[in-house]
Amino acid sequence: MTQTPLYPLLMNPALHVKVWGGRRLATLMGKPLPTAEPYGESWEVHDTATVANGPLAGKTLVAVLKQYGHDLVGAKNDPAVGFPLLVKFLDATDWLSVQVHPNDAQAQQYDGEPRGKTEAWYVLAGEPGSKLVYGMQAGTSKEEMAAAIRENRLEPLLNYVEVQPGDALFVSPGTVHALGPGLVIYEIQQSSDLTYRLYDWGRLGLDGKPRAMHIDKGTAVSITEYAPTVLRGAGNRVLVECEYFRTTTRAFTGDAVEFPTNGAFHLLTVIEGALIVEAAGVSITVQHGQSAVIPAALTTYTVSGTGKLLTSWQP
Repeated sequence: MTQTPLYPLLMNPALHVKVWGGRRLATLMGKPLPTAEPYGESWEVHDTATVANGPLAGKTLVAVLKQYGHDLVGAKNDPAVGFPLLVKFLDATDWLSVQVHPNDAQAQQYDGEPRGKTEAWYVLAGEPGSKLVYGMQAGTSKEEMAAAIRENRLEPLLNYVEVQPGDALFVSPGTVHALGPGLVIYEIQQSSDLTYRLYDWGRLGLDGKPRAMHIDKGTAVSITEYAPTVLRGAGNRVLVECEYFRTTTRAFTGDAVEFPTNGAFHLLTVIEGALIVEAAGVSITVQHGQSAVIPAALTTYTVSGTGKLLTSWQP
């Protein structure tokens, strides 16, 4: 039986309730929230997200990956370990836990997992004075950090920065971090759930119990020698480039622009307006707050319309 040729895939996200979440995934990003609970994350592109258009509609991305393999994710990825990147929106109405992620080697060493977690943030919305944690106070030793966590006095050792819409932050493995209240962000990351939680502001989880901490692993992988810097007011430019992904932002004002894929899948997320994406004879309209996948097997695609687009792919 001949397979359906791949085409631009408009995605239905997987929504996640979080103790620190709210309702702005609906009011700002257009997501229908199925219950009155606090929703903190919309997983736009992930194994669990489903295709919204065409012959593959209703299939999860991991099911499409199992069917099409390298044609979806490109030659450099192993289809057997799932879709390699995760795109999500986060709505923080309270502090997220202070956490840190391992790199690939540390993930294999400490947890037997194939991937660590490198990620980046782009600030979509924020209240005046919104802050987040981005690294430790420079010069903090790991011994000081571990003692402060155990003695519930970590907060003065954290590096707090104010951010506003348009700012970008690269969260490399080892970067201690936490989103603060008032922020809505786009996140691109390696598809891994490995998180070492260091501090949770004395809060209980949705089950009424304290959430587990990972002090030994967390301090072992943390970078404490310096604090990273924020890319302010990114505009039309490359936001971040690392070995796992490259993310750009670009505004469109009507004319069609053609992009090559160079054998890599592209992840498109519209953050203003609505854009028309065409490839392989298929045209889709991606509305504000929606995301699409351009399979690696498609050599080119075009984008037109009026809006602003975040694009991520593997370099």
